[in-house]
Amino acid sequence: MSAMDASLFSRASAEVIDLHRFFVDWFVAARADAVDFDRFEAVMGEGLTMVAPSGAILDRDAVVDHVRQSRATCDDGFGISIEDIRPGWQTDDMIVVLYVEAQLRGGKSSRRQSSAVFTRNSSAPNGVEWRHLHETWLQMPGG
Repeated sequence: MSAMDASLFSRASAEVIDLHRFFVDWFVAARADAVDFDRFEAVMGEGLTMVAPSGAILDRDAVVDHVRQSRATCDDGFGISIEDIRPGWQTDDMIVVLYVEAQLRGGKSSRRQSSAVFTRNSSAPNGVEWRHLHETWLQMPGG
């Protein structure tokens, strides 16, 4: 892996971790008031698509609206951890990152295998923006 490739993977990995920290802070009622939603919108790239674990295909507006409406909907027991993060296919300006998202919500655990496509964006917090996200259940909540 060249230095440029390592940098792109490093930026995308940081973005995956940072965005999921944002989710925890945004979804947990006790923390939501201190969170800047603009950070989330800034990294959702134009034309973003998401395949949810259910198979539903969401466009950028649907993803942003869902997250906005989910503010403060969880208690302090909600948590997300990112596991097994690794690079996939990449070019100089685009990378696929694979990772497992583990959640604890309402005392129930779940796990999703995720793949995300990022492109460089120098104005984004970590220098990349989300262009596509695909999540597949590995463990449904409570399973």
